[in-house]
Amino acid sequence: MKINCIIVDDEPASRAVLQKYIADTDTLDLIAVCKNAVAANAALRNHTVQLMFLDINMPKISGLQFLKSLSHPPQVIFTTAYPEYAVDGFELNALDYLLKPFSFERFLKAVNKYTFPEERSQTSENKIVLLKSEKKLYRIPLKDLVYLEALGDYVRVVFGTSSFLVNSTFQNLLEQVAGANMVRIHRSFAIALDKFEYIDGNQIVVNGKHFTIGKAYKKALLHRIQA
Repeated sequence: MKINCIIVDDEPASRAVLQKYIADTDTLDLIAVCKNAVAANAALRNHTVQLMFLDINMPKISGLQFLKSLSHPPQVIFTTAYPEYAVDGFELNALDYLLKPFSFERFLKAVNKYTFPEERSQTSENKIVLLKSEKKLYRIPLKDLVYLEALGDYVRVVFGTSSFLVNSTFQNLLEQVAGANMVRIHRSFAIALDKFEYIDGNQIVVNGKHFTIGKAYKKALLHRIQA
């Protein structure tokens, strides 16, 4: 099955590279090439788009601003020459973040993260993740994950009524459990969105436990909940 995609980038050289990479990828079908957010908005209205390669630093409307304006955005892979935007990109639930210039191999790795809607609807219900802790390999159903807590060089993984520590960076572990619909709410915490009970000011309650929502994460959290 082909993935309908569009390119949104104001740089001709960057658009040319993406067009070549897409042409060399059998699973992708390029629907439109857009120089700015206005053209991209028209493409999204006129076509069924499943994947968007979106530049961040564009004139008038940035890629980040454009994505935030969409009520039902397609899956997104950000492309940019500025690494400082990476955190913002992932907070908007992007599939991946490609730092220009990127290789075809790195491009394919990002594309392979795409999942079709019917697969996403079953992701946390049927899939598992294998996590290593103290020489043991744990098989964890994604639907059982409750929250993650960053603790220096380790991350506490809480699932059901159990927990253990994994030697990993917080971002790497978030990528491993992407199918669990985890959302970052603080520099040190990410919660399973389907486990939260209510939000009271800057507090969110998940399975009876109170967490503080970081100011930098609240807007993205509310966006995910409303979506």
